[in-house]
Amino acid sequence: MTTEYLESLAARLRERFKDMIADCAIVFGEIAVTIPPESLLTIAQALRDEPDFKFEMLMDVAGVDYLAYGVDEWTTDEATGMGFSRGVKKVSFARFRFENAPPPPKAEGPRFGVTYHLLSVSRNERLRLKVFCKDDNAPVVPSVTGIWASANWFEREAFDLFGIMFDGHADLRRILTDYGFIGHPLRKDFPLVGNVEMRYDPEQGRVIYQPVTIEPRVLVPKVIRDDHRYIDDESEKVSGA
Repeated sequence: MTTEYLESLAARLRERFKDMIADCAIVFGEIAVTIPPESLLTIAQALRDEPDFKFEMLMDVAGVDYLAYGVDEWTTDEATGMGFSRGVKKVSFARFRFENAPPPPKAEGPRFGVTYHLLSVSRNERLRLKVFCKDDNAPVVPSVTGIWASANWFEREAFDLFGIMFDGHADLRRILTDYGFIGHPLRKDFPLVGNVEMRYDPEQGRVIYQPVTIEPRVLVPKVIRDDHRYIDDESEKVSGA
């Protein structure tokens, strides 16, 4: 959609919902509307049914964890364009032992959010809704399964991987992780290697779970640059041969 078209849609959204939305902006070529959880169902119903919008399809529901939003893995204030200095000063909690893991960095604002991607087939328009959960310890937003049936598995996935609850969902249970799984793998404070590992025990004749035996670590990519240092070295090798 062109910028003029997006601005027209944004104006219609602001005029229709006024104080019900917290923000309406054009981001990455799409309109992003931020709304409070208590307004979600009212706005979603209007976006689906009213002729000025007609967003008949919910394409995706995505959970987001903003725990370390804006926090870089490595400090680069003193880094140069050469060498590996960006890997010198570690600023995050990426390297640790499980028994003494430090607390992760905390970004400002709500920790958890839910993003809804809408499509209007009849009007050929797209829209992104953003809802932030008010409670970081018990993130909850209303379920939109009564408006878009396609939200069923999407919301189960966000619950499984982020621990976000969807109030009103008829069958909110895990969908990707194993039975009895503890934790939510896409939370920023969940270890990259997990908390447990499983293996087959020949003596017991079954698969067993045990504490994970590897430690998480962050690898700094090695960057090869074609500058005079390497070119001169290769020239010397050739001339010496």
